[in-house]
Amino acid sequence: MAATLCQVLGFVLSLLGVGLVVAATAMDQWATEDLFDNVVTAVYSYSGLWRSCVRQSSGFTECRPYFTILGLPALLQAVRALMIVGLILGAIGTLIAIFALKCLKMGNMEDNIKAIMTLTAGIMEILAGVCAIAGVSAFANLIVQSFTFTTYADGGFGGLGMGGGNVGGLTGALTPRYTFGPALFVGWIGGAILLIGGIMMALACRGMTPDRPEKYDAMGYKAASQHTQMYRQDQRPRPAYDSSYKAQSEARHSAQRFDYV
Repeated sequence: MAATLCQVLGFVLSLLGVGLVVAATAMDQWATEDLFDNVVTAVYSYSGLWRSCVRQSSGFTECRPYFTILGLPALLQAVRALMIVGLILGAIGTLIAIFALKCLKMGNMEDNIKAIMTLTAGIMEILAGVCAIAGVSAFANLIVQSFTFTTYADGGFGGLGMGGGNVGGLTGALTPRYTFGPALFVGWIGGAILLIGGIMMALACRGMTPDRPEKYDAMGYKAASQHTQMYRQDQRPRPAYDSSYKAQSEARHSAQRFDYV
């Protein structure tokens, strides 16, 4: 019962983690503009893995996708690859975990096969969580470096197509500083949940495997010893014979013996 509960809980956490990683990958707010020291608040820019957006104070938002991958930094492309690999591993692991659930009967599938499938799904979910956390952490490290060394002259995310140049119609190389966006926290939480779900499914695998072989009902044979009574004595009462009848029978036989003399 404990193994089944652990397996189901790990499956639910893995499914939730995959959903969060998908949401984080599709979100545009990976890096958001820091408005703390920015005197120009009419324009607010934010960027993601696939496009950069600019929102004006009037509420109008314009997004520009990255049409090519040749001009993007290698780190951004590596983050994309890590997130996609994490999604693929998480989706396949979740699909395997569905068929490996012990509470579902899939034909004549034995518990040993389900245990192996659960372990495989758990390992894939752990790898998916590691890929998601690594990708989000790499992008966060890029934001930290950009935030530290950004000046109002150049630098920052200007090379990533995430802002820079003329902002709000101002003439000059004013580059905004970027900070952590909501997508980073969603990705971290999703990766952590994937790790926990994968570990729980890997632990449930041990409880699903039988520790001892199955016992078969059979009759035991024991050799007879010297002290063992081989045959049971007949306890039924024997009929009593009349002695007078026996004497008459003997006299009759003796009389018949002398008839031929």
